[in-house]
Amino acid sequence: MEQLLSGAKLATNSAIKRKTTLDKAVHGVLFVITLLCASIIVFIVLFIVIKGSSPFLKNYSIGGNLYKVNLWTFLVGSEWYVYPAKYGVGFIIVDTFYVVFLSLLIAVPISVLTALFISRIAPKVIGKALSYVIELLASIPSIIYGLFGRAKITEGVKWVSSLFGYQSAGGISAMSTVIVLAIMILPTITLLSLTAINAVRDDIIKGSLALGASPTQTNFKLVLRGAKSGIFSGIILGVGRALGEATAVSMVAGNSGSGPSFNLFDTTRTLTSTMLLGLNETSGLDYDIRFSVGIILILMILLTNLLLTLLKRSIGK
Repeated sequence: MEQLLSGAKLATNSAIKRKTTLDKAVHGVLFVITLLCASIIVFIVLFIVIKGSSPFLKNYSIGGNLYKVNLWTFLVGSEWYVYPAKYGVGFIIVDTFYVVFLSLLIAVPISVLTALFISRIAPKVIGKALSYVIELLASIPSIIYGLFGRAKITEGVKWVSSLFGYQSAGGISAMSTVIVLAIMILPTITLLSLTAINAVRDDIIKGSLALGASPTQTNFKLVLRGAKSGIFSGIILGVGRALGEATAVSMVAGNSGSGPSFNLFDTTRTLTSTMLLGLNETSGLDYDIRFSVGIILILMILLTNLLLTLLKRSIGK
């Protein structure tokens, strides 16, 4: 009997050791994968920082003379380029924040109300169909949005500007940029808002209705309030996509050479469109300075996400 118990104990210990070894191996593999992903991100950021710092640290030969970019002028400048080596992104930062803010004003209410309708109001068949459509919109490449904006949205903006007696650049303007960005971030915010609304507990909703609250009161005062954390997460992701969008924006913004301009019918310029346009046709200082713009974009995204996260926490309390 003792031999049987001893054998069973040895078998159990052996099985535990095998499981422990397997767990350690899995943990090691996952750690290596995580470290690799983090290293890639760090490498990309370091490359951009090193490359983008060059215009302010080393001299470039232009027209037989040596020049480098003044950092302060670069940060507060109201003109993108003045020969031979004067660059400015101050107005571009303002224009970028301006169009992103306006696109959020359009996209956030539509997204949240759409998610509320799909989750709480629409029949299940219609709700599933609409969810599928939203998912398709989220998967459409940005170039498609850009082509649609260039072909149709600019025509509408041109017509609207003519009603006010303003001669726009064929509809290529800040307004077109705002509309394209709003359409692009709408699916992202809607999907995360939908997930957050669906996560609100049914017993809380039923309790509200049982106490005499109407469905509308319950939806707006209880459901949306309970889902505000998830909705805010969607807004943060939407802001990130709007700030980082380049292709579609470049097709409808116009890339103005100076600013800032708050006229919706004027051409505008964003950090991403500045980095993208002309990148393959330039070299030297004009090429490296685009990496400097990339540093500004990274800092801008980090700062915006930090502020929105702090606001999310304060609202959550």
